[in-house]
This record gives sequence, structure tokens and C-alpha cells, in this order.
Amino acid sequence: MTENATIAVAMSGGVDSSTVAAILAREGNSVVGLTLQLWDQTRLAGRHGIPDAPKAGRCCSLDDVYDARRVAEHLGIPYYVVNQEDRFERDVVRPFVDEYLAGRTPVPCSLCNNHIKFDQLLKTARSIGAERIATGHYAVNEYDTERRRWILKRPADLAKDQTYFLFGLTQEQLAHTLFPLGHMTKPEVRAIARQHGLKLAEKPDSQEICFVPGGDYKSFLVAYLEEQGEPVAETAGELVAATGEVMGRHEGIFHFTVGQRKGLGLASPTPLYVLNIDPASHRVTVGADSELATRELLAERVNWISIAALTEPMRVRAKIRHRHEPAWATLEPAKGAGRNSAGAGDAVLVTFDEPQRAVTPGQSAVFYDGDEVVGGGWIA
Repeated sequence: MTENATIAVAMSGGVDSSTVAAILAREGNSVVGLTLQLWDQTRLAGRHGIPDAPKAGRCCSLDDVYDARRVAEHLGIPYYVVNQEDRFERDVVRPFVDEYLAGRTPVPCSLCNNHIKFDQLLKTARSIGAERIATGHYAVNEYDTERRRWILKRPADLAKDQTYFLFGLTQEQLAHTLFPLGHMTKPEVRAIARQHGLKLAEKPDSQEICFVPGGDYKSFLVAYLEEQGEPVAETAGELVAATGEVMGRHEGIFHFTVGQRKGLGLASPTPLYVLNIDPASHRVTVGADSELATRELLAERVNWISIAALTEPMRVRAKIRHRHEPAWATLEPAKGAGRNSAGAGDAVLVTFDEPQRAVTPGQSAVFYDGDEVVGGGWIA
């Protein structure tokens, strides 16, 4: 980075990104604050149980924009709000809806990082003359001179590790991104915020998907489709046991996710869980918790970070959801998989040493070699 180069900080209105802006500004860098306006949280208000007033605790709210602007004023840095609502709806919200309707369980935060926060943010930063962007993600980004690659690593504060949601970052994006909080813990970040006089130093972290009020994605799906003038796809069907025995009926596959226990509408002397969702037949298979375990998964649309391509079997620890403890597994190029623009296989077979519970189509599978993110893809 050249001396006095401009750095664009992605300011979400939270303590993490605000502290990043404070650190970089106080170090004498030329800092510009950018907030992406992604979703009008009043847009579906009053439809199908969605509250009229947005609830506190959701990221990217109007209150967050106000907080980010106030921090920028306190630090004396330029600040801009960039409207990306159309792009966000196209690349995050609509795929979220379509994935659930197809019986899969999406990860909107990963889609947002891949398509919006790093892709569009970097383009916007360049348009104002910034050579780098900086975010408040807890991750470490380093260049390896021997491999000639940018390497993404887990942070010092593993409780705040966000690398699972960053697996889709390209070498180009990593080369122009700073993660100043990667070697800090959350308490240290709050302490620095207090030192810089940031009034939001004690602000709680956001807990909800920004466009899904209260985490009620079912109400959101119905309300969104109604607004679009689209009927909810008719996907009612049978609830069946693994043997094929019909145990009941359901009103639509989007009501379910693999591993779900509650809301099945079945009486059983032992707990039942969703084992599989078939979008073609609309059948939802249920069974015992022990039947949720599997040793293999197929990951598609894989993005490699620490390696250029997978050419032979590789030992890794694989993580199949955000709160999952990475488990030992072997990666192999999937037979018949295509090649992407970088020459790497588009799909890999992941074989775990020990069976893993509730491998869920639509979620991300992220691969680790020690603290390094090898890469990741989407569970088929």
C-alpha cells in the first residue's frame, strides 16, 4: 500500500467496523467511510405477521446508518451511503427465496459477502480513489510469498471467527482488503472503541438476518412473494419414514430444513427429525436422530483460496455450518466435475473420518488446513 493511500472502510454502524475506522484514521491514513444501503426494513411491514416497526438488533438498519454517520463525524472523515438495494435483492434476497422453495437452506451472509460487500464495495472504493477496503470482520489476511497467494486465516478470537462466511473471496478481493481486527479479541475491540470516544462502544452485536424479521423466514417468504405478485409454489406432499412408509402430509417443503425437529406435525413416541427433502416429489423424509449422520457430501461451485486447484486428495478439517466444529475429512475432485475459470474443479467430494450430523443442502462447506482457509463451496 502506498503512503497516504486512501482506505475505504465498510461502516455497518456496529462497534467492529467503527473501531476499524477509528484505528486507521488515528494512524494517519486517509479514510473514507462507506455504508451500503441494502434493504428497506419497512418494505414488507404488516404483511403476514411481519411487524410494522423494525426490531432492534438487525444489521444494516436505518439506526445503523445513523450510527455510522455519527462515528464518521466524530472521527472527521468523509462518509457516503451507497444504495445497493437492487443488487442485494437480485443476488441475495431472491436466491434466498428460491433456495427455500427448492427445499434447500441458504446462507445469505455468504452470498452478501461474495456478491455485495466485497465485490460492489471494492468497485465503489476504486471509484473514489481508494486502493484498499477495510472491514470489521474477524479474520486474518496475509500474503504468502512462496505460494504467491493471499491466504485467509482464522482470527485470534475464535468465538468471533467469520471465515466461514468469507470462503468465496477471490485473490483479487483479498489483495485489496484489510482485516484490522484479525489479531484482536472482542473485549479488546470494545476497549479501543472506548479509548477513541465512540459512543457505540457497548452496542450489542446484530443477531438477525437483516431482511428477515425475528428470524421468521416462512412469513418473509410468503410476504415477499405476495408483494411480487407471485403465488407460493405448490409443494405440499407426504411426510415419510426412511422405509417409504407414509406418516402424514405437509403444506410445503419450504417449511422444513434438514435436522429440524419442531413443527413436523407428527405424533411419535420418540423424537423425529427431517432427514431429507426431495424437491421433485415434494416428499419430506423423517427419522431418528441417529439417521441424520452421514460421512459424505458433495460441494459445488468451489472457490479455492490457499491452493490454486485440487489435483489430488487432501486432508482438511471441514465445517458444514457456522457453529459446527470443523471435522477431519478428505477432499477429492468429484468425478465428472467441470472446471472453473481458474482451472480448478467446480465440485469436490468430502469424506469425513466420522459421520457428521445434519449435512444440509444449500449450506456452505468450508475447508481448513490448520488456521488457513483452503476454500469452500455449496453443499449439493
